[in-house]
Amino acid sequence: MDKIKVIIIDEQPFFRVGVRQILSQQPNMEVIDCDPNDNPIKLIEATLPDIALLGSDLNTPTGLELGRKITRYFPNTKVIVLSPNPGDEVLFEVIKTAAVACLNKNAPANELVSIIQRASNGEYPINETLYTRPVVARQVLRQFEEISSIGRSIESVVAPLTQRETQILNYVADGNTNKQIAHILDISEQTIKNHVSAILRKLNANDRAHAVVLAIRHGWISIDNK
Repeated sequence: MDKIKVIIIDEQPFFRVGVRQILSQQPNMEVIDCDPNDNPIKLIEATLPDIALLGSDLNTPTGLELGRKITRYFPNTKVIVLSPNPGDEVLFEVIKTAAVACLNKNAPANELVSIIQRASNGEYPINETLYTRPVVARQVLRQFEEISSIGRSIESVVAPLTQRETQILNYVADGNTNKQIAHILDISEQTIKNHVSAILRKLNANDRAHAVVLAIRHGWISIDNK
């Protein structure tokens, strides 16, 4: 069984160590940690975790921006925000980052483990929170009404590719298989598969060929040498 890869991003070393010890006791979890000042985006690109735990004061604008970047650039990495005070205002801002859950930082260990497992299975526990938080639910509804009132249509958003994803898509355009690309870049074939999966989701592409066509159309890869 594949392990759930979790990255803990928090500026408090003791908190990271504590959470890591708890999660490391789970036989189906692999855990890494990162200080938010140590370029977590670069580490996420290198490790492609399934879950990103954003903790402590990361419910500040800077922390929320990090959450938005993760969900935008790495759609396969599910963001869970651990807030010391997940009030209505914080929850509303967290929802706008597309995080899958928002949990009190002092929540019991078994609750955190359960949320991580559910998120890795594709669930969105944050939606359940709205049932008991009518103020936040109204804010979310109001925001959608405002979007509708000014005539903005709901369209697929094409997220920009990371440097590594662009590199891989160029190799795909050259006709290389995942195995061949993995050999060229000296990384695992599973990592290539994860990158390709992220590329397809970002571009809303049906398959690899469609992704190449869309990338060329947007000018993200060149056809000069194809």
